[in-house]
Amino acid sequence: MPRIFCPQPLASGAAFDLPPGPARHVQVLRLQPGDTITLFDGRGGEYEATVRRMGRSDVGIEVGSFDPVEREAPRTIHLALGMPANDRMDWLVEKAAELGAASIQPLMSARTVLRLSGERAEKKAAHWQAVAVAACEQCGRNRVPVVHPLLTLSDWLGQHAPAPAVRRYLLSLSEPSQPLRAEAQDEACFLSGPEGGLTPQEEEAAIAAGFQPVRLGPQILRAETAPLAALMRLLG
Repeated sequence: MPRIFCPQPLASGAAFDLPPGPARHVQVLRLQPGDTITLFDGRGGEYEATVRRMGRSDVGIEVGSFDPVEREAPRTIHLALGMPANDRMDWLVEKAAELGAASIQPLMSARTVLRLSGERAEKKAAHWQAVAVAACEQCGRNRVPVVHPLLTLSDWLGQHAPAPAVRRYLLSLSEPSQPLRAEAQDEACFLSGPEGGLTPQEEEAAIAAGFQPVRLGPQILRAETAPLAALMRLLG
């Protein structure tokens, strides 16, 4: 049964026209009145729904029974990362969503190849959020990870870094970094750089903000690989 994310709150018995994005999804699948789909709104659980009407650009549905199923990871892990170039960021967001990341913070640092600002940055963030939604539709997650608006590393460390209760890790090849190990924490944030990593000055700023320098092993992983390896290790 097709799974479709609906950004508006759902409730059993409700009947309404799907928003444009989900409606296009139904039309692309060539569903017909009477067909059933699974809807989720990101608040947990999912609903069985029935297509009641197919218009040229609109789709009417009726929401049926609710299933409170949860498929979330056992721990809340946030990724803050220097954006890899080209389409590698799309791949990273997709896989992070599939594997269970709670949120993704794209960052621009000194060595970031992809430089974005203004409307271009907003469009990219919206695109990455759509990638995360599609990944959740495919993998069965009912809670979509938030892809935050793009920030510079300095702005993020100064104003938006995680609360002190969140364990903070910084990927670093410098001494005295320690091997990253899964802890019993409920929530953690992993910070990594783009191609070329973070500069020594950026690492110092992150450590001053409470990040613990860690390494993932003897190999030097790509910018799009390291956050996923850390995610899986922290999820245990």
